[in-house]
Amino acid sequence: MRMHNPPHPGETLKGLCLEPMGLSVTEASKALGVSRKTLSSILNGRAGISPEMALRLSKAFGTSAESWLNQQAMYDLWQAEQLHPDLQVQKLSAPPQHSV
Repeated sequence: MRMHNPPHPGETLKGLCLEPMGLSVTEASKALGVSRKTLSSILNGRAGISPEMALRLSKAFGTSAESWLNQQAMYDLWQAEQLHPDLQVQKLSAPPQHSV
């Protein structure tokens, strides 16, 4: 079951990782090997979690890369559904198979 209006993964990162550990953006960005600007963009919801960032987060915080990517995918899908609620798409089906 999909979450209703899931948070951006940056909110999760901030609330469950950085704040409880008392890490500043500068400290965390150094540990992750990324620029402060890059991490700040994620934390503020202006950038998403890439596969590379998911790997960095998993190594730094002992989480799985898949969990970070799943959070991003859930967030992205929810946003797309809100922006395009009435997509006009035709259902496609394979042509019938003929037996020989």
